[in-house]
Amino acid sequence: MTTIDTSTITVELPDAFDPRWNRLPGIQVDGRRITIDPAEYFFRFESSTWLVADWELVKAQLLDVDETTESAVEQLALDFIKNHGESTSDAARVLATAYGVYSYLFREEHLAGLGLPQITADHLRMLREAATLMALNKVELDGHISNVGPCWFFPAATSVVFDLDDATGGMLDEAYHGGWFNEHRRIESIKAHAALGGRLVHGCRSVPDQSGGVVAPYGASMASFRDDLAEFKAGWIEQVYAHRVTAAE
Repeated sequence: MTTIDTSTITVELPDAFDPRWNRLPGIQVDGRRITIDPAEYFFRFESSTWLVADWELVKAQLLDVDETTESAVEQLALDFIKNHGESTSDAARVLATAYGVYSYLFREEHLAGLGLPQITADHLRMLREAATLMALNKVELDGHISNVGPCWFFPAATSVVFDLDDATGGMLDEAYHGGWFNEHRRIESIKAHAALGGRLVHGCRSVPDQSGGVVAPYGASMASFRDDLAEFKAGWIEQVYAHRVTAAE
């Protein structure tokens, strides 16, 4: 019998998170300090280990490396993970690594050339925070989804925390999993996600489908991932939306 470590997760990040994260069960935000009770926070928590690589090493040795006709960017990332990835049971390290990754990917310098004036610097902050928490989700090599938190369902979680309407929540979701609609930024994403031990994959085909995503290890079975996701998503999305604050409240 496998025993999963469900002890409290505490991390202090470089920037304060929105206090409205406290609306979701099992998470307490106090400025830069985030505390998570896995038993309350996760819908499914079967694994307390994650694959990570040092973010400073990724920045120094991978981000500026260009793909060639012999080695695609995905191969560069895979090789880097093979050489530098390590298993950790320190969830705080995962969150700190993820915050570094998403602070880089969702940096404000992209706004000017995005061509989407409806996306603001404040939206980027929302993306950084939600994506950081999503890093605790996990998919195994056989495609089984072992960890699922509320941020799996990105539009639902962001609508609860940031009081977003469905259209804005969907827009953020598209910006998150669409590589900012630009190949250059997709390449950045592939390299940066090596620090979280894999690549960003999504179960959804479009925003209304809301099947979420996760950083999955290279080689994970996407067929099994799809089937597992289809079985649980509807009920858990409902539970996230149940914490939405109405105007009357």
